[in-house]
Amino acid sequence: MTTPSARSPRLLLLATAALAVAGTALLTVPDRPTTPAISAPPRSAVPTAPFVGGRPPENVATSSATVSPAPAQAAGVPAPAPPGEGVAGDAAIQTSLQEAWPADLPDGDERSLLRSGRDLLRADATGVGRARWPALFGGPHQSTAPAFATAGFRIQAAIARSDNSPDRAVVHLVWAGTDRAGTLTDRRLTDWYFTRTSAKGASTWTVLPPA
Repeated sequence: MTTPSARSPRLLLLATAALAVAGTALLTVPDRPTTPAISAPPRSAVPTAPFVGGRPPENVATSSATVSPAPAQAAGVPAPAPPGEGVAGDAAIQTSLQEAWPADLPDGDERSLLRSGRDLLRADATGVGRARWPALFGGPHQSTAPAFATAGFRIQAAIARSDNSPDRAVVHLVWAGTDRAGTLTDRRLTDWYFTRTSAKGASTWTVLPPA
């Protein structure tokens, strides 16, 4: 029969103490936090826009600008007629003149000035009626030959307005004519200026010579 070694209880006690210390250390160590998986940020919605044609415009997702519609033409104000439209476009030219230069003369003065302005333009362009203004056009042997034929002459629009003074006025005319080479051109511009004169208590409008 063998006698147990005296060292055995000591070793057992040391082993027990070591296990106790190890267990205590494990219990006191804080748990390592588990790092959650990083999720990608949600993808922003890609704006869509209507397009015309076989493929959409480029860089639609990065563009946030919107195209403003072109301003609509003012109601009731027709656009000037394009050159060469003929008699059908005369009304639009007349309306455009009246809208650009509102009336500022008494009706009687305006009618008188328009009548004189039309007659002066016809006389100057075609030679018809020049005898009424000998001081302006000269005698038969002094006046220049008409530059336009009577057949192609047409006044497209005309207005009479004051010229920065109650006693001065201007007649603005738009007209068409066929020159000596046979070329018809329209939307020509001519201005005749007038001054108010008084004689025997009555006032009349007198044309001023061209400057």
